[in-house]
Amino acid sequence: MLKGILSISGQPGLFKLVAEAKNSIIVESLVTGKRMPAYSTSKVSSLEDIAIFTQTGEVALKEVLKTISEKENGGEVAKLDGKALKAYFGEVLPEYDQDRVYTSDMKKVIQWYNLLQKSNLLNLEEEESVEETSEEEK
Repeated sequence: MLKGILSISGQPGLFKLVAEAKNSIIVESLVTGKRMPAYSTSKVSSLEDIAIFTQTGEVALKEVLKTISEKENGGEVAKLDGKALKAYFGEVLPEYDQDRVYTSDMKKVIQWYNLLQKSNLLNLEEEESVEETSEEEK
């Protein structure tokens, strides 16, 4: 689901990994569709590796996105701010660590969810079928 989807600090939106070059990677913006190089000096994070802090540990971003999708019935999340955003995030992930998860982090997760939803990159059913297949093989 999130494989090959990247966040680059200092750049708005999300990017899809297109190719690897000698000193960089080539990414394509999910917002504009333009391609550009991302160099090793940029802080690049794969959404697959991101997790949200909870009181007991961490929850993978894909699990949070899955919960948001279930709550919204596959639709987009309306813009929220301040207390409404914290209340919404409390419904989606009740055990999130309120000291380490900032409002800006919550906004980013909601923005990412909406962007992935618009780009039809939230293939939750596909993810579940892959997990079921791997469990059956064991």
